[in-house]
Amino acid sequence: MIGYGGKRCLLVFGVTGSAIQVRRTRAQASSIFRRHGGLFVGTLVGHTWEKSRFYSPYLRNTLWEQGVAIDTLETAIPWPNVMAASTAIPASIVEAARKSGEEVLAFAHLSHVYRDGASIYTTFLFRRPADPDGLLALWAGMKRSASLTIQQHGGTITHQHGVGTDHAPYLPAEKGALGMDALRAVCKSFDPDELMNPGKLF
Repeated sequence: MIGYGGKRCLLVFGVTGSAIQVRRTRAQASSIFRRHGGLFVGTLVGHTWEKSRFYSPYLRNTLWEQGVAIDTLETAIPWPNVMAASTAIPASIVEAARKSGEEVLAFAHLSHVYRDGASIYTTFLFRRPADPDGLLALWAGMKRSASLTIQQHGGTITHQHGVGTDHAPYLPAEKGALGMDALRAVCKSFDPDELMNPGKLF
C-alpha cells in the first residue's frame, strides 16, 4: 500500500542513555534509514517485541503438543559472507528435510551485529514424527546440514551458547589442530581430572 513491496526487511533497534542521547541517536538512525530508502515507523513495533519476546518458549510447548517441533541455531559470520549464508543455512535445512520426505519452514534473521560480522539466527519448524527415533534422525539430518553450511561460509559453529555434544564434531575444522591442542592444554591445566563436563568439548 505504501509502495515498499515484498522485498523489504524489518529492523528493530533500541537506544539507551539520557533523553538527549536517545533523541539524537534516534534522529541519526532515522536519517540513515531514509537515505537508504527505509521508512521509520516509530516505537510501537519495538515496544511490542520487548513485551512479547519471552512468550516464545510457551509457544514452543504449545506447538509441540500440536505435533510441530521447533528448533533454533545460530552462528557468527564475517560481513562478506552474511548475505549468502543467511540464505544458504535455511535452504540447507529445507533440503535435508526433503531428503527425508518432510517439509520444513526455515527462516533466519540477524540477532547481533558487530564491526566485523553478524550473528545469523535460524529458526525451523517441522512436523513431529510420532516415533522418537524418527524424530531424532530427522532433526540430526537438518542439524548436520546446517552445521556444514555454516562452516562452508566461514562461520563459527556456535555464536554464544558454547559447544557441547551437538557441536563438538565440527570444532576441529574451525579451530584447527593447533587450536584444539591449545584448548586441550588449557583444560588439562585447569581440570586435570576431567571433572568439568567431560566429553562435551573434545
